Amino acid sequence: MKKGLIKTPEEINIIGEGGRLLHNILHSTAELIKPGISTWELNEFAEQEITRVGGKPSFKNYGPKKNPFPAGLCTSVNSVVVHGIPSRDVILRDGDIIGLDIGMEYKSLFTDTAITVPVGKISDVAKRLLETTKKSLSAAIAQVRSGNRIGDIAFCAQTTAESAGFSVVRDLVGHGVGYEVHEDPMVPNYGKKGTGEVLREGMVLAIEPMLCEFDYFVVFEPDGWTISTKDGGLSAHFEHTVAVTKTGMRILT
Repeated sequence: MKKGLIKTPEEINIIGEGGRLLHNILHSTAELIKPGISTWELNEFAEQEITRVGGKPSFKNYGPKKNPFPAGLCTSVNSVVVHGIPSRDVILRDGDIIGLDIGMEYKSLFTDTAITVPVGKISDVAKRLLETTKKSLSAAIAQVRSGNRIGDIAFCAQTTAESAGFSVVRDLVGHGVGYEVHEDPMVPNYGKKGTGEVLREGMVLAIEPMLCEFDYFVVFEPDGWTISTKDGGLSAHFEHTVAVTKTGMRILT
């Protein structure tokens, strides 16, 4: 990852243009979700839509040459925290929850966003997990303004989660984004107020709380990508790309 990247207002406008398109693609993909659909079908739709609007799926073929990520959409079901690989064999069932994480290169700049959605009728615990993860993201984003610190974002994400009885993943973090898929600074979802790098106008951050039903420990699956909760509990993930502006922040996705 590169260090200290500040985007120009013109670049932020382009990232925002791509971000609006990606937001629409992600939510259109989510509308397809129902019991009986495969995660492979969701990915096919998302990739086609990215191409249609003039973008490129930035996750596809990302990573090591020997094992690049094979899809444009991450599909993470139930206990999968992130990086679930779409498959014809993964068929969604009533009561599941699924995280959809998507990235796009648009006019040579990158955006990243994610939501977790219900499949049919879900349990009360799953509903509360989704609601809390969304609140955690909103609380974190509210701390984005010039002069604040990464720790302010992290503290609010963590306290929102833990006050509702959930935990936040510690082995995975948000990140800078814009010129590349992943850039500095790292943006943890746990930490102390007043610590970490100072936020400056022009920074663009992918903020992405990942909450767990029980403990925050994770395991890396043999495919080299899928990351799941160690105890098998549910996990949810929400993400926005956000710019630091003169007057505060701007959500770009």
